[in-house]
Amino acid sequence: MVEAFCATWKLVESKNFDEYMEAIGIPFATRQVGNVTKTTVMISADEDTVMLKTLSTFRNTECVAKLGEEFDEITPDDRQVKSTFTMEGDKFVHTQKWDGKETRLVREIKNGKMVMTLTFEGVTAVRTYEKVERRTSFVAL
Repeated sequence: MVEAFCATWKLVESKNFDEYMEAIGIPFATRQVGNVTKTTVMISADEDTVMLKTLSTFRNTECVAKLGEEFDEITPDDRQVKSTFTMEGDKFVHTQKWDGKETRLVREIKNGKMVMTLTFEGVTAVRTYEKVERRTSFVAL
């Protein structure tokens, strides 16, 4: 099921992202960089293990984890979180928890694009990505 997301995706549209970043506590200067950075997301899978790489001129991150198993993650804005990847139907869900807080990044495929909806305490942002290249297995950088 996660195979539908296995590709390289380029950010093409972002709505309400500044409000989302502010809600989770990202400082103003970092939000300004985040608002203008065009990220590339690479997703690959090997059975039940998922690799998610986020590439940008600001910072690159990589997470590798089995579906349903909690793992440690350092976000691009330096939050240390406990994360989990899950599949909820046809949605690829990335949950991050820190300091008693929780945010969900829900990815789904709509009209050939990957739409990621980020939610935190009633604030929602939507980021849309177009497929650049199909991926089927782990990719080394």
